Amino acid sequence: MSPTQVWLTDWPFYPSIVLGLALLTGAYLLAITRWRDRFPGAEPVSAGRVVAFLGGVLALFLALQSPIDEIGDEYLFFVHMLQHLLLTLIAAPLLLYGTPGWLLRPVFARSPALLRLGRALTRPLPAFALFNVVFIAYHIPAILDVVQSSEAIHAATHVLFIVTAVITWWPVLGPLPELPRIPYPAQMLYLFLQTLPGMLLGAVLTFAPVVFYQPYAVTPRLWEAITPLMDQQISGLIMWVGGGTFFLFVFALVFYRWAQLSEAQEPQVAASQP
Repeated sequence: MSPTQVWLTDWPFYPSIVLGLALLTGAYLLAITRWRDRFPGAEPVSAGRVVAFLGGVLALFLALQSPIDEIGDEYLFFVHMLQHLLLTLIAAPLLLYGTPGWLLRPVFARSPALLRLGRALTRPLPAFALFNVVFIAYHIPAILDVVQSSEAIHAATHVLFIVTAVITWWPVLGPLPELPRIPYPAQMLYLFLQTLPGMLLGAVLTFAPVVFYQPYAVTPRLWEAITPLMDQQISGLIMWVGGGTFFLFVFALVFYRWAQLSEAQEPQVAASQP
C-alpha cells in the first residue's frame, strides 16, 4: 500500500474514541455555558481557553483517529513518535489550559484524599519524574514489544501518557489554587529540565548503530528510501530536536509573561515607596 493510499483511505474508526471525544466536548461546552451556574464561583471562560480546549480535543482526534495511528503502529516508528508527542506536548497542555479551575474544584472538594494525592503528584519533582520515567520506560525495546502486541495494553498506554502528561504540565498550567503553579522563574527552570530526558533518549535513538525495535525492522516499507535504521534516527531527532524546541518555546512564553507582570508591577512598587 502506498503512503497516499493510507492517508486517503485508511482512516480508522474506533467508536469508543469518537464517542468519548464527543462526550468530553459536549460536557465541557455545557459546563461552561448552560450549567455554569451550578458551579460555585464559576466565571466566564475566555474565548482563548475555549479554543485551547477544543484544540486539545482535535489533537487527540488526529493522534488516535487519523492514519497517524495506523501508520505509526504498523509501518513507521517516527510517525509513532509524532503520535505520542501530539498526545503529550499538544493535547495534554491545551486541555489543561482550557479547563477552568472552578470546573475541577468540586472533584477535589468531595475527596480530601484525592486532594492530598493531587498535591503530592503535581509538585515539580514528582510531576517531572512520573511522566519522564513512564515515557522512557516505554521505549525500552522489551516493553515496547509487549505494548505493540496487545491492542488493550496499547490503548491503556495512551491513557497513561495523557494522564502523566497532564500531571507534568500542571506546575506550569495548573488552573486550581489548591494545586498551585510554581513561580515563573521556577517554571522556566522546570521547562528547561524537561528538555533533558528527551534529548538523552533522542540521542540514543539517533546515534544507535542497530535497530532496537524489531516490529519496525521487519514491517513493509511505505517509503523504500526510509530504512528501519533511518526511521529510528528520524524518531530520535523528532524527540530530541522537536520535543526540546517545543519546551524552549513554552519557556520563552513564560519568560515573556513574567517580564510583562514585572513591568506592570514596577509603577506600583515605586508608588508605594515613601
